[in-house]
Amino acid sequence: MIRTLRSSLQFTQKRFAHNVVSRTPAAPHTPPNVSTTQAPNRATTWTTTQAARTDAMVGPRFEQTAEAFQPRPLAAIELIKEQPIRIVEGRVAACDGGGGALGHPLIYVNLDKPSENGHGCIYCGLRFKQSEDHHHH
Repeated sequence: MIRTLRSSLQFTQKRFAHNVVSRTPAAPHTPPNVSTTQAPNRATTWTTTQAARTDAMVGPRFEQTAEAFQPRPLAAIELIKEQPIRIVEGRVAACDGGGGALGHPLIYVNLDKPSENGHGCIYCGLRFKQSEDHHHH
């Protein structure tokens, strides 16, 4: 009985020998040349909860940090400021982000309160403003 158990154990050890890792995993890697700016068009963070680029881009996920090779290196917060304010005839604007399936859920933006810079969509940041000739009821 003991002999059977011993041979069975040896067979099991040989069978699972391919699962044994004999090398040590790589140490965490921090890229040496991460830019200190958040993006080419944004020098600093835009919220207090956002981590600085030098603090956030650490570890093996960020091996490639050259901004020239990033698919969209520009900060969206600066790009959305370049979009014109949409003038709306009514008191409420509807925004779905445009682009059909690439947009966001439909939301309604209340335009009753006057605003010089318009009222922004909470998803995409597009701004809407009530037309000047619209009469409040």
